[in-house]
Amino acid sequence: MNQGHSAAWDQNWTLAASSYLQALAEFPNNPKALNSFALAQFQLQQYEAALKTYMRAARISPEDPIPFEKISQINERLGNVREAAQAALYTAELYLKLHDLDKALENWMEVIQLDPENLQAYSRLALIHEKIGSLPQAVQEYLAAASLLQKKGNPQKALELLKHAAALEPFNDDVRAALKSVGGGQTLPAPLRPKGGTSVLRMAAVKQMSAPPAEVEQTPDPIIEARQKALKVFADVLFDIEDDSREAVARRELAAIVKAAGRETAPEPDHLQILKHLGASIDAQMRENETLATSELLHAVEAGFDNQAAFFDIGWMLSKTGQKEKALETIQKSAKHIDYSLAAQLISGRILRDLQRLPAAAARYLEALKIADVSVVTPQEGEILQQLYEPLIETIGREKDTRVLIKLCDNVEQMLMRENWRAYLKRMREGMSSPDGQALPLAEIIVQAQSSQVIDAMKRVNDLIDANFVRSAVDEAFHALIYAPTYLPLHILIADLMIREERREEAIVKLGVIANAYSVRGEAGQATAILKRLLQLAPMDLNARNRLIEQLLARGLVDEALSEYISLADIYYRLAELDMARKVFTTALHEAQQPNANRSWSVKILQRMADIDMQRLDLRQALRVFEQLRTLLPEDASVRESLVDLYLRMGQVQQAQSELEVFITSLERSRDPEVLPFLRKLQETYPAQIMISRVLAEQLHKRGLSSEAISLLDGLGSRLHQTGDRDNLTVVVNQILSMNPPNAAQYKTLLQRM
Repeated sequence: MNQGHSAAWDQNWTLAASSYLQALAEFPNNPKALNSFALAQFQLQQYEAALKTYMRAARISPEDPIPFEKISQINERLGNVREAAQAALYTAELYLKLHDLDKALENWMEVIQLDPENLQAYSRLALIHEKIGSLPQAVQEYLAAASLLQKKGNPQKALELLKHAAALEPFNDDVRAALKSVGGGQTLPAPLRPKGGTSVLRMAAVKQMSAPPAEVEQTPDPIIEARQKALKVFADVLFDIEDDSREAVARRELAAIVKAAGRETAPEPDHLQILKHLGASIDAQMRENETLATSELLHAVEAGFDNQAAFFDIGWMLSKTGQKEKALETIQKSAKHIDYSLAAQLISGRILRDLQRLPAAAARYLEALKIADVSVVTPQEGEILQQLYEPLIETIGREKDTRVLIKLCDNVEQMLMRENWRAYLKRMREGMSSPDGQALPLAEIIVQAQSSQVIDAMKRVNDLIDANFVRSAVDEAFHALIYAPTYLPLHILIADLMIREERREEAIVKLGVIANAYSVRGEAGQATAILKRLLQLAPMDLNARNRLIEQLLARGLVDEALSEYISLADIYYRLAELDMARKVFTTALHEAQQPNANRSWSVKILQRMADIDMQRLDLRQALRVFEQLRTLLPEDASVRESLVDLYLRMGQVQQAQSELEVFITSLERSRDPEVLPFLRKLQETYPAQIMISRVLAEQLHKRGLSSEAISLLDGLGSRLHQTGDRDNLTVVVNQILSMNPPNAAQYKTLLQRM
């Protein structure tokens, strides 16, 4: 359990989960171990698994509100509205039993946010507010309950509640109007949903839209699949914007650090406008109103919602409403992203076909087939297939026969635009291989491209390499370029041969050109692979690393991009270019706020930024970064120590003391035994700081070590006496007296003498 807690403090949730699981292997029904393991699963975004673990904890500890509260929160995130409301209702009752009114009220409010017609929640809220004297709020809840009772066919009970509300506030206009309406047989207005809470309902709608049929689990066609992923991103973004938890607030506060550190030119996203337009777009899409949905989503983008899910969705909807050219331009912005590349190529192919640009359309369809084909084989086979597709795509782009092009488009459309398309492609691949056992592209079935010369030439080059005839292999490769000048795998092979001949610089230049070519062609995966090879040869090539980061971000591989950002910043750091290193970290911090980024990246980046600020003696900026780290890692002793150090160096003793007291309180609440070692280390570091010695003495006394505490204060008092600091000496002597020392009379005499 201790190992798990330590890993959790370091935001290493994988290690934390593993440690808690070991504890559960010994004690399967330990409530604390179950709750801790569930939290780790939640942080790893294993929501379904976390839900099961919390439900297990709830069965073992039915009087503990924490598991039920978490069950409600996870169900809310998963879009299970009814289950979330039920769990929140039960949680509120448990908190009420524990006399924690604030938490009970919070959960009842959560219930009516999820279920605005929950009579039980309104009734409980009304009673509690009445008991604690919040009469205006109680009256509002009684009005809501009366409305629901009337709707359920019980107008007499509704009238009784309204009369009770009138007794609480006789001059309340809303109550008077309600009494008049009920007396006249009119319907009371329905209760309004509290502010916020829109994202959970949209998440539920998205979930319902993406659910497979009940009897047989089906996977949708590539376009529907991509749309579901985009809508899921939108729902997650709404959750993130609306979330007011400490962690969510901390993530939003990071924007201030980013802005203050060199990104002033980038406009700040308007979260309220994004929330408004994104929600309206989802609602319009649920009603199949693509025109309105597109308009609202474009407004969200204008407000700062820069996400490739948005560009994909806009492009798809524009294609549905007949705006072909604009759709083609927009959807290409998402074509590199791993979640949308296949669907984007298919939609682009359809649009180009409608515009009668058949060679370009056929090339896009073959690109789509390549992406799909590679996705159903092993990574090693995928690399080979990508190379084999290139001459086919290049050749089809020069095809003049309209019938051949139309037939190819039809064939690819038929192969991919179907449910369970992956299973279908795998069945097609069965038994399909070359005589030497190598995987062949599915495109061979539907296109007869003049690509055999290139493939044969590549085989001859590889045979010469295997025989160690490098010079002859080079000659053969250059000869093959005559009839395949733009076949990039051949250029890659030539670069490999240059490396064998120790022409390293030429190989680096060639690989850079190849990566550019792949990028221009929209093949981000291939561009990424080439740039990684280039960086193995030239790890200090800053331009190549920046281009690699761009490709990774375009593909949605945020974690890999952040790793490369840190490598780039470390290069600047080793070159003693601290300003550039910090600028890179600032950009990385901005990217780390994306919903699909691992949250531990923010901690790593902020720690590096703080180190640079300390080296540059920019104490004010370092303080801001450490304050943000404290929010993300509230129980990290090293962060607190750094904050205390900075406050003291900046002469802010009161803030340092406040920081210490808050931290000690949190440690005591968790019964952490590390309070004294932490304070002793601080006292050794700052022996002249009166405040630290006094805090340490107070903690020693609390733990029954009064003699050590008095000895510490005696030493402090002697130093203060020598320096003539009577005010602080008086405070220290009074603190000693509060500990009932055996020689209290001597201290009292000293006070009188002073």
